[in-house]
Amino acid sequence: MIARFLEQEKALSQVLLADKKARHLVPSWQDMSLLESVSKALGPLVEFTDALSGEMYVSVSFLKPALHLFNNKVLSRQDGDTELTEAIREGILNYLNEKYDNEPTDNILNMATLVDPRFKLAYTKEERVEFIKTRAAAEMEGMLAPEHAPAALACLQTPLPTATAHSPPAESDPELPHPTKKIKKSLGSYFKKAAGSTHSQPTRASIELELNMYLQAPGPESEADPLEWWKQHELNFPSLARLAKKYLCIPATSSSSERAFSASGNIVTCKRSRLKPERVDQLTFLAINL
Repeated sequence: MIARFLEQEKALSQVLLADKKARHLVPSWQDMSLLESVSKALGPLVEFTDALSGEMYVSVSFLKPALHLFNNKVLSRQDGDTELTEAIREGILNYLNEKYDNEPTDNILNMATLVDPRFKLAYTKEERVEFIKTRAAAEMEGMLAPEHAPAALACLQTPLPTATAHSPPAESDPELPHPTKKIKKSLGSYFKKAAGSTHSQPTRASIELELNMYLQAPGPESEADPLEWWKQHELNFPSLARLAKKYLCIPATSSSSERAFSASGNIVTCKRSRLKPERVDQLTFLAINL
């Protein structure tokens, strides 16, 4: 709004001057200086706000890089800044740093950045790197444990093999000895145990090895889609792919939920105040997804 006003300032002044009753509304040089200072401070944040408010792509992993960019470039002091511009930028930085400085939020953002192959640990503080790697390995191990428990239980409940069609019948004469045919072992029978061990549950060491291999692997470009990258590399890092699904689905802002409330507010009006909650949910779902 302010940028648009500055762009059309001459036209607005001409229109206001032509009206005797509105001449007092013509902006003075003090007003223009104030608006320019505010626009210079807030202007760079427009693109970041729009990008982080999306819901059709990964956004949460951009928060740590964006905060780093705000502190070191976008909102840093520049030549020619007025006192008002510097005060606004300083206030914004203090608010953002305080908002995301608490430990639980910082851990979530670090984990989300870790599973984004574009950033990994690039924006994590050095003193927090080992902690984040340990937490990631622990979560990967915890996500794998429930998956293998049903399989192990099924193996324990598997009944013993019964007699086949080629085995001698139970009603045969007990006095006659049953001939036992000696079956010759094949070479592959010696490797049954080794083959079965390849499907065992990953150990903590294998999980840490997978994490280290992921961190050393080259990442995609900054504009690449991390979901497409994980789709192509899920087989290479299966445990870490599950962790990526957990964190990369988190929205960076509450804009998506606010849009849902706005849609429901447009549905439930004074003339449609008797809608049942179930019908409101259905209409809101259709309004957002169609």
